[in-house]
Amino acid sequence: MKSYMAKPGDVEKKWYVVDAEGMVLGRLAAQVAMVLRGKNKPTYTPNVDTGDYVIVVNADKIVLTGRKPEQKYYRYHTGYVGGLKEVRYDKLLKEKPAFVIKKAVKGMLPKNSLGRSMAKKLFVYAGSEHKHEAQKPEVLKLN
Repeated sequence: MKSYMAKPGDVEKKWYVVDAEGMVLGRLAAQVAMVLRGKNKPTYTPNVDTGDYVIVVNADKIVLTGRKPEQKYYRYHTGYVGGLKEVRYDKLLKEKPAFVIKKAVKGMLPKNSLGRSMAKKLFVYAGSEHKHEAQKPEVLKLN
């Protein structure tokens, strides 16, 4: 019996819409990353991008559990001496809700060129409107 290995030209990609209202950030990110990688399909191949496109709407209504909104920080460095900056997640959620979800999902994808191409298939919108109606996306129910 031979194993099936998908080729980049043979992969059919679908479009899905996920409503993030009331969902927990980490659980949403894990399930979206699984769809972007293609692990929900029987044709999954580790070295080929077999995943689908995902549109996340209502990113501003995402939830962090416990005391994480006050205790969790997004840290980055400007490149200058003493340039370490910190932003609390509750402030970041108000200012850039799409960035929070993109960062969480990207952290769950492979750290190579394949992971970067998978991350480009994620579209996040703060409100309930998106501009991908022409692709006829299906609603994806997540647990």
